Amino acid sequence: MAAGTTTKERLERLINAKNQLEAQINRNGQILAANDNVGMSGPLVDPEGFPRNDIDVYQVRLARQTIICLQNDHKELMNQIQTLLNQYHSEIATTDPELVNRASALDLDSDRSPGGANITNRAPARAIVVVNLVSPDSPAERAGLCAGDAILRFGSINSDNFKGDLAQIGELVRNMQSQNVQLKVKRAEQQLDLILVPKTWSGRGLLGCNIVLPPEAMDH
Repeated sequence: MAAGTTTKERLERLINAKNQLEAQINRNGQILAANDNVGMSGPLVDPEGFPRNDIDVYQVRLARQTIICLQNDHKELMNQIQTLLNQYHSEIATTDPELVNRASALDLDSDRSPGGANITNRAPARAIVVVNLVSPDSPAERAGLCAGDAILRFGSINSDNFKGDLAQIGELVRNMQSQNVQLKVKRAEQQLDLILVPKTWSGRGLLGCNIVLPPEAMDH
């Protein structure tokens, strides 16, 4: 790595590499879609056990294998992005919110595959914290949070990198004061994307809500 490369520049490069990987996955997903939308698990043989003659079986197999390899690369890249993002948060607080928001918006827990093709089954995202109180007229209420909401992603923090320490979220909130923090929230059977702006208000703290660690029953 070249001397003098900043964390921001490294993060931008990783985000660009992520976009390129997702484009490749999407291209291969389009091959599967063109072959009777066979996806990653559709049958390649007919009811009699012979190779289907309505699709290009070789092309489908190659596309599936390519997607698997690319998704493994994508997962490793996302881990690198999260590591750098945490480092970036510790280096600057408010000077470059746009880059932080771009990385925070990476949807690690989506049921969709990168690039938009529905070609993989991922484990459901786990809640990292649960909201048990929202104060009236607070930043949390204005963001649309409600008591009982399970937060699956809080900015750059998700079930993959959350250490089970509420101080980790507190640090992010302080670093992102007066900036957009993207949340993914589970409410009943719905998943919602909300924007929370931590800031001073008439009440205590920067959020105006109380969050707690989820009970074990929610870790599914």
